[in-house]
Amino acid sequence: MRVWLALAALGLTACTHVVQWGDTKVVTTSPNASEVARDQAARVLAPTGVLRVGVYAGSPTSLVRIEGRPSGVAHDLGFALGQALGVPVLITEFPRVAEVVRALQAQQIDFTFTNASAERARWVDFSPTLLRLELGYLVRADSSALGMADLDRQGVRIGVSQGSSSQATLMSRLQHATLVPQASLAAAHAALTSGQLEAFATNKAILFELLDRLPQHRVLDGSWGQENLAMAVPKGRQSAMPWLQAWAEAFQHSGELARVVQRSGLRGVANER
Repeated sequence: MRVWLALAALGLTACTHVVQWGDTKVVTTSPNASEVARDQAARVLAPTGVLRVGVYAGSPTSLVRIEGRPSGVAHDLGFALGQALGVPVLITEFPRVAEVVRALQAQQIDFTFTNASAERARWVDFSPTLLRLELGYLVRADSSALGMADLDRQGVRIGVSQGSSSQATLMSRLQHATLVPQASLAAAHAALTSGQLEAFATNKAILFELLDRLPQHRVLDGSWGQENLAMAVPKGRQSAMPWLQAWAEAFQHSGELARVVQRSGLRGVANER
C-alpha cells in the first residue's frame, strides 16, 4: 500500500467554487450557493481535514501511469473534489479494488470511484452512475473461443480479481469453467503470460489496459454485462450527498469528466456507443 499527499490548489469565491483542472475552469455551485455550504460539506466528506482517496493500480477507472505520471478517473476525480472542497488530498494505493472498498467501509479513506454494485451498496454510499463500462473476457489470440459461451467449459481457467464484483457475478453464472481469483492485476498479467489462465474477466477498461502489454491476446467481442461506476463515500455522510451530487453534475456537464476519461486512456465505456 502506497500513500502520497498533495495540496489541492484553491481558487474559491464567496458564492461559487471555481476549480482549475487542466486547462479548464469548472464552476460548481452548492445547493445554497454559499461558501458556508461548501465548508459544511468539507467537514463531512473530509472529517480529518484531508480528503483521503483510495485507488488501485492497473485500471484507468482508478489509477494508471501515463509517461510516468499518475492518472485515472478515481485519482483525478479525487484531486478535483479536493480542490472544490478546499482541502489537501491524500492518495492511498491498494493492491486491488476489494481492499479499497474495505478501507472505505472502515472509514480509513473518504472517497473512491468504483462499480456501484448492490453488494457494495450495503457497505458504502454511492452517487448516481457517472460512467458505464462493458464487461468482457481477455483470451489468447489463438484461443478457439469466439464468444462468451465458449469459455464455460470443463478445464477452462478464468481469472478474476480477488473479491471483485466480477468474481461474485461469475460464481453464479459459470457452470463448468473454474474461476481463479488473482491477488492483483499484476498477478493476473503474470498468470496470463505463463499460460496458467485461459481467460481473464473484468471490465473492458482493464482488459484493454492488459491487452496493451499482452499483444498475443485479444478481447472477445460482446459483453456479459455492465459496471455502473459512481463516486463512493463511507456510510453516515448523507448530509453532504446533495452538495457532492451538485458538484458531480456540474463537473460532468462542463465536459471535464469526459476530459478526465480521455486523459486516463479509458476504453470500453458502454454509453459511448
